[in-house]
Amino acid sequence: MKRLSILVVGFGLLGAACGAGRASSLGPAPSGPSPAPSPSHTVTPPPPSSSSPTPTPTPSRHQSFTYQQWFEVGGKLFVTRRTSEFNSAVGRTSLASLIAGPSSIEARAGVTTAISSGTGLLGLTISGGVATVNLTPDFFASGPTGALRRAEVVYTITQYSTVQSVAFQSAGTAVALNGPQTRSGYDGFLPAIVVESPTIGQRVSSPVTVSGTADVFEAVVSLRILDQAGNQIAATFTNATCGTGCRGTFSVAMAFHVDREQSGVIEVYESSAKDGSPVNLVRIPVILVP
Repeated sequence: MKRLSILVVGFGLLGAACGAGRASSLGPAPSGPSPAPSPSHTVTPPPPSSSSPTPTPTPSRHQSFTYQQWFEVGGKLFVTRRTSEFNSAVGRTSLASLIAGPSSIEARAGVTTAISSGTGLLGLTISGGVATVNLTPDFFASGPTGALRRAEVVYTITQYSTVQSVAFQSAGTAVALNGPQTRSGYDGFLPAIVVESPTIGQRVSSPVTVSGTADVFEAVVSLRILDQAGNQIAATFTNATCGTGCRGTFSVAMAFHVDREQSGVIEVYESSAKDGSPVNLVRIPVILVP
């Protein structure tokens, strides 16, 4: 009888524990341009990653967020960054900044955009992972850069985890492009080497971490730092996580020494298998700080 009582009490406690488990809750899932007006749908910032800048996930007054801008250099995509005051329309802010074009310092470094100056952003909505981007007809003017224009938009807005593809509209009318556009449809516009950090004009001190993606021979990425006089003051190499026909990520810290603040250049390139000369060279003008 005593054993039966113990069993009854035990089952009672087990039932209470299970009931409590069912009632519990996991809780909710986890100096730039002025912000643009909010779109009709809020863009949720993506989770942090080592290769993509992300907005601050818990906005409050005076917080900022950093995001990618995909422009072009020599007919290939080129990534840089912007920082803006946080608002509920991070996607629209990113696209409005993209349409505004490269900064003066970026333009001096050869960064341009395929998007025509008359282009305006009329709206942005996001549903089911598809961002519908409504642009003025100027964006869709015929010309050889049409696909590159779309690539800039696709790469810029798909940096956010809520967006996997892009549908284009011209003044509210759907543009027929064989369905929503994804990054994979425009990966032909990626250069062999993409430098994500640092960005043009950034102040850097030693050691500076240089990171990005590359598809180069045997995954070997070479780097060097030049001072204001053009003298090499640091050099190294690293391996991307993939290469020779596949794109991998790379990141390496480079130590250097300067005795005063000055302009400089970080060069990232592939060494030619033929003679060791730099090929697929990317130059990032920076400010070197002691």
